[in-house]
Amino acid sequence: MAISFNKKELEKKKQSKKLEKQKRKEERKVSGSKSFDDMIAYVDENGMITDTPPDPTKKSKVDLESIAVSTPKKEDVEDPILKGRVEHYNSAKGYGFIKDLGSTEKYFFHINNAPDTITEGNMVTFELERGQKGMNAVRIELTK
Repeated sequence: MAISFNKKELEKKKQSKKLEKQKRKEERKVSGSKSFDDMIAYVDENGMITDTPPDPTKKSKVDLESIAVSTPKKEDVEDPILKGRVEHYNSAKGYGFIKDLGSTEKYFFHINNAPDTITEGNMVTFELERGQKGMNAVRIELTK
């Protein structure tokens, strides 16, 4: 079987890489490995990484009761009252859509959250609530 020139070059490169790797391995053995204590890093009281262990005399006492483990409670903020126009209303099925005047968004509403006298084109004020498929208009009131 004849070996081409390209194949010989590839074999030479492979052998030279293998020899370099072996040399590096031998150098690491001769220089000695670092001890575990040399590899440990510590964090000081300012959050900086250092190689010196912390001083136990500077240790501060932490009150366990002051640590919050959960998310902070949402403060009661009243939802803004939005203004809109009834874009579509199906009285047979009891639902419709309100287009917000402040944006181009349209919000679904059900007749249970609206006055019985609502019709298409009415100007209304409403609040938003998250529903199964997005934001819904609730607490709808007619405006003049």
